[in-house]
Amino acid sequence: MEERFYREQELARLPDFLPAATYNLAHTLLARAGECLFVPIRSMQYMAVLDADEFIFVDSQNKAWIELAWQHFRPQARSALDERVPFEQVHYAPQAAVTMKRLPGEFHRALQMLAERDLPRQDANVLPLVRRPQPE
Repeated sequence: MEERFYREQELARLPDFLPAATYNLAHTLLARAGECLFVPIRSMQYMAVLDADEFIFVDSQNKAWIELAWQHFRPQARSALDERVPFEQVHYAPQAAVTMKRLPGEFHRALQMLAERDLPRQDANVLPLVRRPQPE
């Protein structure tokens, strides 16, 4: 099965921190799953797609369009595994700021639910998409 996701123009890029428990669990599950991990966030009707470079979030109403991404994780900036990890939030939709109010907690709960199950290996290739200028 192939999934494709698209991005609109970036609206905002904000520094943030991810709790160590969430970051560590996400990367543990990603290592178990393979190159890519799909995390359903049922309480919000969102899907998170994780790879080694970023976590993207899509709304079930706009499945192919990335609303929000978490990028540029810097775990090396922490001095212990239980310290929070700096990263950047990237907003691609106006509602992303509202989504971020609930997303970190709900995402962590969704990861915990996945951790309780055995995950099949999910091999995937993430292809960078180059945006072509629109003809005038």
